[in-house]
Amino acid sequence: MAYVAFDVPIGAAKGVADFYDRVFGTPTSVDGATARISVGMEQELVFSETEAKLAPYDGHHIQVYVANFSGPHRELLERGLITEESNQHQYRFDSIVDLETGTPLVQIEHEVRSMRHPLYARPLVNRNAQQTNRNYASGHDAWIPGSAAEEMDDPRVAMRQRRFEEATRPQLSRQR
Repeated sequence: MAYVAFDVPIGAAKGVADFYDRVFGTPTSVDGATARISVGMEQELVFSETEAKLAPYDGHHIQVYVANFSGPHRELLERGLITEESNQHQYRFDSIVDLETGTPLVQIEHEVRSMRHPLYARPLVNRNAQQTNRNYASGHDAWIPGSAAEEMDDPRVAMRQRRFEEATRPQLSRQR
């Protein structure tokens, strides 16, 4: 996805750019009433000021992976902006604020993930639909049609399993 666009109130673009620059250290630019935030190779968040009435925040979110995970976390935590400590690889916040005054500029939930998150760099095509965020296993994401799955099984897997069971069976009976 090349960009995600957001409408923001008049006067918010510069503050939004400053927020991402100072908190995340990401390249930003402001051209008139539009802030562009680099969030990946050839990917941007675009915040455009508008005089139109903005719809109330509806709870949607964006997900970003960051190399510097703890620095932004510390900054957001000190400002009381963290809304969820999901796990050791992920946290959330939902307010972009003016860093000088603390005034909210835009509300959009960010799911911030470390590059060590188990789902980092997960393939985006031909996913195994049975894998969810809760049961994800790296390396097992390729979708294989059901009729071809058996043909593609590695016969060595069954052999290794049998050898493992034979080798551990005596140990299991001794432990009982």
